[in-house]
Amino acid sequence: MKLFENCGKLKDSDYKSAEAQAMVKDIKNYITKNFYECTNEILAGLGKMYAAEGEFKSNIDKAGGNGTAEFVSRAIAEYVK
Repeated sequence: MKLFENCGKLKDSDYKSAEAQAMVKDIKNYITKNFYECTNEILAGLGKMYAAEGEFKSNIDKAGGNGTAEFVSRAIAEYVK
């Protein structure tokens, strides 16, 4: 959740920015290192889940502040484009 806490610091910036895209790469690398190979296809699916109503969104917004999950979702969509 520390990654999402840091994402919250960027949520008011452009999701296409170099910082936001570097943040997405950090998330992808963290998942790959600690859980499973996080391909762009998997990452895209996670991004959609992050912004959907439910536990993911709630926990991400709790860590980074309201709007963080939506910001991360948009940044991921841009990254995997």
